[in-house]
Amino acid sequence: MEISNLVVARYADGRVLKGVTQDFSPNRGIFHVHPDGGGGDAVELRFKHLKALFFVSSLTGDPARQDVRGFLDGPEETQKGKKIAVRFRDGELICGYTLSWTPEREGFFLFPADTTSNNQRIFVITAATLEVKAGPAAELLAQRALTSAKQGDAMAERKPEAGKAWKPKLAPRPSPGHAPSGYYPTPPPRSDGRRTGSE
Repeated sequence: MEISNLVVARYADGRVLKGVTQDFSPNRGIFHVHPDGGGGDAVELRFKHLKALFFVSSLTGDPARQDVRGFLDGPEETQKGKKIAVRFRDGELICGYTLSWTPEREGFFLFPADTTSNNQRIFVITAATLEVKAGPAAELLAQRALTSAKQGDAMAERKPEAGKAWKPKLAPRPSPGHAPSGYYPTPPPRSDGRRTGSE
């Protein structure tokens, strides 16, 4: 598969820029993107402002497609490197393989574990990550992050419908003179200020 120069730049603040780059280098913190396939003026981008740069097969992609999260029972190591799991500061998890990750580098290339994805390779900005694990630890991070995401989805399903306020269920108050089993009314104070039965 030929690697394209079509890119989707995701900024750390959530903005997105799509276009073509001709001067990207992982060893230089500045490069340029011509928006929308090369028709407009080049925009200068700096690593320190980005979350990641996605090299893609198509700038339109398939909005309805759900990328497979986690690993697909792939081998521990391939020609594209060792397994790696990346959790970004915004909570996104990306799993794949890398040949070039070290914590000291400003960024590194990751090849997605989902080979049918529109993403051919991803240049991850190290400063935008919360956690990066390689080898067997990558599997553990992926499992932990996906389990946490499923629990979050389950909690979201339990939330009340929009427009309906949630009210806690309160036990009925006992009617005067009819205390239920296990209900003990507060004893009246004694003349010395202490409550009866509090000794």
